[in-house]
Amino acid sequence: MGFLPRDFPQDIGAASVRSTFCHGFAIMPKINGNEIRPGNVLEHNGGLWAAVKVDHVKPGKGGAFAQVEMKNLRNGSKLNERFRSADKVERVRLEQKDMQFLYEDSGQLIFMDTETYDQVQLDAEILGERRPFLQDGMTIFVEFHEDEALNATLPQKVTCVIAETEPVVKGQTAANSFKPAILQNGVKVMVPPFVGQDEAIIVNTDTMEYSERA
Repeated sequence: MGFLPRDFPQDIGAASVRSTFCHGFAIMPKINGNEIRPGNVLEHNGGLWAAVKVDHVKPGKGGAFAQVEMKNLRNGSKLNERFRSADKVERVRLEQKDMQFLYEDSGQLIFMDTETYDQVQLDAEILGERRPFLQDGMTIFVEFHEDEALNATLPQKVTCVIAETEPVVKGQTAANSFKPAILQNGVKVMVPPFVGQDEAIIVNTDTMEYSERA
């Protein structure tokens, strides 16, 4: 059966594992539409889709929903789907393996297994707007179906350096009045007023927001 995902329950019985794993991936409990996060793999309309971009919308009238941009892990086609908070979505967990990012070539991301030195490649579009957070030498989760690499998941928190932002105002420590900043990877984020240029910060790759100082 290969290796189990890191967060798969360790106390589950062998029979349950056999019934829970299907075609190389694990069927997870269904999640609500508002629980979908970038990088999640969903079984939808008979296919496996990676959530590339998720916008949570709370309209003035009507219930909240998630607008999800998805990419088919088989044929690369894209789909924009709206999921209401009450919608139940089948989330799947592919077999996961830690792999090291080497380089990008012609839109393909090249990863290496540091134990076997085997290399696999994935379309850079699979990371969507989070591609700039992938750094040379970074270890990330590559997800497999049997021996085929299908998806990649960034660490939830990465260290980035601020390239441009407004000067620090002496004595200002309140974090409730954030200011814009541009990271060295080109991504724009809002940071507290006491954070200055060339400082390293931790960014949450799920929300693409400032988390804390590095």
